[in-house]
Amino acid sequence: MTTSNRMRVRIAAAIMGAVVVAGTHSVNAQATTQPTIQDLVDAIDTGVTTAGKALADTGISSAPHSTIPTGNGPEMTDAAATFTFSLANENTAPAGANDWNCKTSAAHPDPVVLLHGSWMNAFDGFAYLSPKIKEAGFCVFALNFGQEGLLQQGGLGALLPGVNGIAPMEESAKEVSTFVDKVLTSTGAPKVDIIGHSQGGTVADQYLKFDGGAGKVDQLITFGATHHGTTLDGIATLGRRLTDMGFNALGFSQLLVGQGLIEQVSGSSFYSTLDATGDTGDTVPGVHYTSVATTHDEISTPYNATFLTAGPGATVNNVTLQDNCGIDLSDHLSMMYSPRAASIALHALDPAGHPNLVCTFNPYVL
Repeated sequence: MTTSNRMRVRIAAAIMGAVVVAGTHSVNAQATTQPTIQDLVDAIDTGVTTAGKALADTGISSAPHSTIPTGNGPEMTDAAATFTFSLANENTAPAGANDWNCKTSAAHPDPVVLLHGSWMNAFDGFAYLSPKIKEAGFCVFALNFGQEGLLQQGGLGALLPGVNGIAPMEESAKEVSTFVDKVLTSTGAPKVDIIGHSQGGTVADQYLKFDGGAGKVDQLITFGATHHGTTLDGIATLGRRLTDMGFNALGFSQLLVGQGLIEQVSGSSFYSTLDATGDTGDTVPGVHYTSVATTHDEISTPYNATFLTAGPGATVNNVTLQDNCGIDLSDHLSMMYSPRAASIALHALDPAGHPNLVCTFNPYVL
């Protein structure tokens, strides 16, 4: 881990300490008046705000932005090992990605853009899949999107190495729009295919519907995407209900995890806008969708909420990873390291060249 990354982790730890101290002091000061839960949350909010002000001049704070990963890391087959590698190599591109001299072929005319999930990066999201797509003959490109400063509600992720996907998804979709235009200009291709994991699929939805992506994307292939939000096995729904009752559980969580994650709670205002499509379904005309879910998903829940309904002029293929392959135990993270998931992606990109789906054991991570 680099010196700057160590410093960021230490600052994050210091802020967490300030949060705990603020909460403890609040309870002690008001012990005789029986403090409410909201009193404690207010005290914690104050502690975070105070810590944030102390960092105002450190350069940590910044507007939402993205980074194009450079270089290429090794091909990896294990989600946990890849995460560890990415801590010290946060802006490294996965193997096969971001060759700006790559030109598409007649056999594979669409470059493939990879969009990672929340609190992730291009490398730990696609260290396994990216080289396989490159070896299949495609130009592959990846972006680290949704970066945000601590004081812009980026949460503690703003201080941790390799953490992206914390900014508002509306802003991330604009970053994706700029990146796709760069890919199209570089390759000379008229359209791209997008592969999105988790939040990456939802950001792609936003891009397609509101940021000009409809005419620039041929296929959207997603894995564990929060297309309709998540309950996080009920935790997020509980937070939403507490917030609706006046206890700002989600607002407090946003201070820690970032706005991009809070927006993914099912029933959020983000989805009220994203899904306000009338009778047109979840899709935009002219785009082919493949949405892959795993029954062992503990992040995007319920798992079948990732499935899509086709509207006019679009096609949808909803796939459960375990259909005809019960030995694949992939969860939300390890599905991006599943040979079966890779074969589904390659089949969607090139059915003739990759007609068969593989079935092998793949473990869960969490």
